[in-house]
Amino acid sequence: MNLAYAYPKSRFEPAVLVDLNSRVERERLSRSALTGFFKLAASWQVRDDDARELLGGLSSSSYYEWKKNPERVLEVDRITRISYLLGIYKALHILYGDKLADEWVHLPNTNPVFAGRSPLAYMLGGGLLAMQNVRRLLDARRGGL
Repeated sequence: MNLAYAYPKSRFEPAVLVDLNSRVERERLSRSALTGFFKLAASWQVRDDDARELLGGLSSSSYYEWKKNPERVLEVDRITRISYLLGIYKALHILYGDKLADEWVHLPNTNPVFAGRSPLAYMLGGGLLAMQNVRRLLDARRGGL
């Protein structure tokens, strides 16, 4: 007797996850991730010190080298950070007009998650997990929650 649960047929097919442990995948994604990050940082008018912190505490010399030449292979942590930030950027531009979307990260926020701080201050203080929380919050808002 087979006790395995059989899911009903549907048209839903889960997306195949990218294996970020694969160097080939990181090579494929790194340049566009960095290019997107630097454009995001400019749109949000993030100070270079804060941008370096969002990338996980990058040194000044490395940051400016990466900005000048984004042709490199990023670690899993940095690609994940950039992915969350780009998702936040996209969600903000779906939810709000361009001007507010780009200012939102700097505005004090009354949502209990932020405790009156700006979302940028929250992400700088909480790192990767805070970025994940902001992304999930905005994705929930996009879904009408």
